[in-house]
Amino acid sequence: MGNRGMEDLIPLVNKLQDAFSSIGQSCNLDLPQIAVVGGQSAGKSSVLENFVGRDFLPRGSGIVTRRPLILQLIFCKTEYAEFLHCKSKKFTDFDEVRAEIEAETERATGSNKGISPIPINLRVYSPHVLNLTLIDLPGITKVPVGDQPQDIEYQIKDMILQFISRDSCLILAVTPANTDLANSDALKMSKEVDPQGLRTIGVITKLDLMDEGTDARDILENKLLPLRRGYIGVVNRSQKDIDGKKDIKAALAAERKFFLSHPSYRHVADRMGTPHLQKTLNQQLTNHIRETLPALRSKLQSQVLSLEKEVEEYKNFRPDDPTRKTKALLQMVQQFGVDFEKRIEGSGDQVDTLELSGGARINRIFHERFPFELVKMEFDEKDLRREISYAIKNIHGVRTGLFTPDMAFEAIVKKQVVKLKEPCLKCVDLVIQELINTVRQCTSKLASYPRLREESERIVTTYVREREGKTKEQILLLIDIELSYINTNHEDFIGFANAQQKNTQLNKKRAVPNQVIRRGWLTINNISIMKGGSKEYWFILTAESLSWYKDDEEKEKKYMLPLDNLKIRDVEKGFMSTKHIFAIFNTEQRNVYKDLRQIELACDSQEDVDSWKASFLRAGVYPEKDQVIHDKNEDDVQENTFSMDPQLERQVETIRNLVDSYMGIINKSIRDLMPKTIMHLMINNAKEFIHSELLAFLYSSTDQNSLMEESADQAQRRDEMLRMYHALKEALHIIGDISTSTITVPVPPPRQHIPQRCTIRGDEGPIPVGTHNLGGLGLETGGEDCKVRVIDGCVSELGGRL
Repeated sequence: MGNRGMEDLIPLVNKLQDAFSSIGQSCNLDLPQIAVVGGQSAGKSSVLENFVGRDFLPRGSGIVTRRPLILQLIFCKTEYAEFLHCKSKKFTDFDEVRAEIEAETERATGSNKGISPIPINLRVYSPHVLNLTLIDLPGITKVPVGDQPQDIEYQIKDMILQFISRDSCLILAVTPANTDLANSDALKMSKEVDPQGLRTIGVITKLDLMDEGTDARDILENKLLPLRRGYIGVVNRSQKDIDGKKDIKAALAAERKFFLSHPSYRHVADRMGTPHLQKTLNQQLTNHIRETLPALRSKLQSQVLSLEKEVEEYKNFRPDDPTRKTKALLQMVQQFGVDFEKRIEGSGDQVDTLELSGGARINRIFHERFPFELVKMEFDEKDLRREISYAIKNIHGVRTGLFTPDMAFEAIVKKQVVKLKEPCLKCVDLVIQELINTVRQCTSKLASYPRLREESERIVTTYVREREGKTKEQILLLIDIELSYINTNHEDFIGFANAQQKNTQLNKKRAVPNQVIRRGWLTINNISIMKGGSKEYWFILTAESLSWYKDDEEKEKKYMLPLDNLKIRDVEKGFMSTKHIFAIFNTEQRNVYKDLRQIELACDSQEDVDSWKASFLRAGVYPEKDQVIHDKNEDDVQENTFSMDPQLERQVETIRNLVDSYMGIINKSIRDLMPKTIMHLMINNAKEFIHSELLAFLYSSTDQNSLMEESADQAQRRDEMLRMYHALKEALHIIGDISTSTITVPVPPPRQHIPQRCTIRGDEGPIPVGTHNLGGLGLETGGEDCKVRVIDGCVSELGGRL
């Protein structure tokens, strides 16, 4: 084996496994190990019991091993067993070990034959074992029994693959000799993850149960399905022997006798049996550990470095230190203020590319949602003309007026200005909601201290609500200021002379013809399934039309819809739909597309809907108004009344143009002043409050100790982090003590088998291959000059004179 350091390799990995199992995780390290894989009742448990020399594994019909069992065999003068989950207790009665395995299995899986990937760690100390670590995995099964889930076969395969897929894992593939090797589940799964057979060791069980006249000689000589590490045959106790409490020592003696006396196996008897298998596994695992140590050390070092920064603040951590609490409080409040400002004002570092931040959302409210709400309040043409005519008539009274009364203009304008209060207050509400969401997002970093987070959120939210009242008062004051004086001398106001000459249609401002306002994907939602169903198209909105194409290459145009007489209305999304929908329809009750009176356009989010609506506004397509339903006959009478009085019609048209001009000025002013007012009175004040006054409010709200009390999750996370760090450091220290310079026997290379008729000639004449006791791993034969190293009946090394 080399030096003492190499003999300590398997205990080294055992220490690493214990270090990481004790903290509840493996640290993503693939520790070298041997996984025992085989079909149900292939004899895996018997092989492991033969290693230990004791009956200690659960037995029975159906699936017995339902959790991985990490079995650590340790050479020791005294014999006892320990479980990691009850480390303080030593088991000297191995019947109790079996009972504890069964009890621990049922704690995780229940009694319904279910399985669990959580391993059971068992350590066996004995003078009869070699240092070895194996993982006993559930047997591969095909048909669910009892209350097992229908996919039990796939669950077991997934669990096995989780272990054997790692390059650091050797695979002990157990196959009974009385089944066809080509159908072996263990070898099939091993082949999936180890196609070259570099990590697989074959174990053939039940050699004594083969039909008379048949043997497994070709398999054991590595001819049938060759593996780089070869096959080893074993003979386990039968069920009758187990029921009769046959001693394992006697069973091992019977196994030895079987191989020596069997004509097909006696020439390889020294390389068969449980003792040889245990010795081989010990050596192979030791070599495997030695090969993987450099990569393991490198991985440990990288993980230690990744934890260094986080652990640094925890190393000298004292939970009850008042100085630490004060410092932490100051730092967290300061960081909260910085985070809030970054989310509102924007920041070049750590840009969120997944969603809009608070500031970007507020910007959309100012420049997309709010203008849209203003346009929604835009007067309905028919109602407006009716109101203007009533105002003119009421001002003239019993007389017939010769001139257009300016008082009618003022009355109508003031009524329209008052309507602006609702969208303005709604804009404040939307901004408030975004501010509160931003506060919550910023306080999420204070989760380590739940009371601090709760108090900070409460204080800032309360302050924002206070500012809400003052902001709304100021905005209503702005509206009242507009109402207090109608400035007809405004430079943008058209005046009476121009109003009489202008036509309503000409007054509507449109974007530049053919200017592309927006491109993007939308789904036409209301096409019937018979006609292809809802489908996504590439839409292009210009000042004059809405076109859609098959895709964004814009080669295959599907349709072009003129924007004349179009309006937008909201559509409630369906019960199962995740899309947000709005519709376009023709105000003259004409079909918009084919036989559809309206086309429903769907977006992935409400923000996209609002953005598209704002784009349609720029193109002159306005939202539908909530109209008061009047009696149809009464409407006809009123319309006829207008048409019968040409002078009144001219006066109505003049005031209509004046109102349109003046409301354009007011809307422009309000759209400009609203964001400024909200920013000054609410957002900037909130930032200033967090920076300068939040800390004082926190101190006055409660005492510092309760404020800075850690959450249980944070304390647990800190403890886990420190345990992980110390486990990694300990692992590095353990590995550092091991000398890996010793050269041991490598994995045998691929070999060319020598037929039985060949001979090797030494000094003393021909030496027929296979007739001598060649030893487990080879034997030098011949004279001093002739050295022949023979392994498995194959020449591995030649030297001297042949």
